[in-house]
Amino acid sequence: MSKKPVEKKEVETTGHEWDGIQEFNNPLPRWWVWVFYATIVWGIWYTIAYPAWPLIKGATAGYLGYSTRAEVADEIKRYEVLNEAINTELASADLAQIQPGTELYSYARESGRATFVTWCSQCHGEGANGISEASGYPNLLDDDWLWGGEIDVIQTTIAHGIRDESDDDTRLNDMPAHDELLEPQEIDDVVDYVFALSGGEADPAKVEAGAVVFEDNCSSCHGEGGVGDRELGGPNLADAIWLYGGDKETIRASVENGRKGVMPAWTAKLTQAQINGVALYVHQLGGGE
Repeated sequence: MSKKPVEKKEVETTGHEWDGIQEFNNPLPRWWVWVFYATIVWGIWYTIAYPAWPLIKGATAGYLGYSTRAEVADEIKRYEVLNEAINTELASADLAQIQPGTELYSYARESGRATFVTWCSQCHGEGANGISEASGYPNLLDDDWLWGGEIDVIQTTIAHGIRDESDDDTRLNDMPAHDELLEPQEIDDVVDYVFALSGGEADPAKVEAGAVVFEDNCSSCHGEGGVGDRELGGPNLADAIWLYGGDKETIRASVENGRKGVMPAWTAKLTQAQINGVALYVHQLGGGE
């Protein structure tokens, strides 16, 4: 018995045609349509259940009360609880006595690195070598320190900052503007003298006259011969390491206008364990003493 041939139904078109190609009006499979409807319903429910719709401040909270910020805060709190014992030990530790290879040293170094990248790298660079495109941001890898590179001294600088008026124990040194304290010729002479201290070529006559100006006006902070004074935070001008630049124009700007860069005190923003950790991290980078 032969099978009845299947009759092919002519499919309607949408009426669209281009270059002889017609667009058929084939209906979608019913299961696909219902899945599509389900995703619409799910999407509407999601925007009601979770934070979604932007408002002037923030967004709709969602009736489930979910918050990514709260989730992150809970995760941070969980790790704080896990590290509570070692953080307590680090906060009260004598930093100079923490020995490399110990668990406390490894934890302090790694937590200090994380703190540095988060809070300090914006000014000192991610690698702590300063920011080459901008002056006034110290390189922490060399051995040039205003107040000294011992780990306890570094810790004090981090905790209390430099010229931070919000901290009573902040580091203070004042490079005053000398444009009204010295005559123009005296400024010319002392600029040549300072430039020559670090190996620059300068007019010998100006250098000789500038040495007298320097002795009378600058040596009380920068030391005899410009080698610096760590008790006062006076920079060493004879080592060719410069915070703002060592060309004559920049030296002149420093002499005429002074320098009053600020490093914030971190006691109010970081825990004692974080301060100690970042002090140890900076110290072990290579420039610590």
